Amino acid sequence: MIQQGQPLSADPRKLYRGVGANCINMGSCTMIQFAAGGSLKKSVLGSDQTRNLTPSEEVACGLGGGILSASVGSPLELIMIQQQRKGKNTINTLKDVAVPSVITRGLLGTAVREGLWTVGYLSIPPIIRRELMTRYPERFDSVNKARVPAALLGGLFGCYLTHPFDTVKTCMQGDIERTTYGTFTDTAKKIYTESSIAGFYRGATFRYGRMVCAVFMMDVLQANIGPLLYPKAFE
Repeated sequence: MIQQGQPLSADPRKLYRGVGANCINMGSCTMIQFAAGGSLKKSVLGSDQTRNLTPSEEVACGLGGGILSASVGSPLELIMIQQQRKGKNTINTLKDVAVPSVITRGLLGTAVREGLWTVGYLSIPPIIRRELMTRYPERFDSVNKARVPAALLGGLFGCYLTHPFDTVKTCMQGDIERTTYGTFTDTAKKIYTESSIAGFYRGATFRYGRMVCAVFMMDVLQANIGPLLYPKAFE
């Protein structure tokens, strides 16, 4: 709501509008990102599954996994945002958005955001952890010690680099009637005209706090679940 310049209510009935669509969105997108990112990493490694990916390979795999997840995430976020704006139930909201000209609204912004966000939590933390443990082995003598700064930097990357795209996307999806916001470019121009660069970072502080926690948890899960899913790669 802050991103769209709307007042934020403390009423739980309003705060939790769209939570169902959001839960499905987070779960399905994370699943796609992990699966697609993991498959891309496996393909890049080829016959040598024991070596570490280079930083550029890590970033490319994360970016690809994130972009693929946007096809699922964008429509779900559209439903969530419309529920938050109008207070309708899921069925009535689906009726409003289930047309080709509306259901794809905000897809470009979602693809860019999810691509960069996935880099932030799947690619950046392993790169930072390895660098810290290699350069400062006495201070970072365990994976867990290196994981906290890696999560902070991954969250910083994932939040502040993606937030402008997320703001444009959110404004577009909140205005399916196109009363105020038109195309991606038109929306970006309007936000800049009204609020300059600061307008693209509305609500960024709240999002950063959430992302640091998420990146830390995702990094732990990836490190622990990865060997279970792909045991040969971790032998």
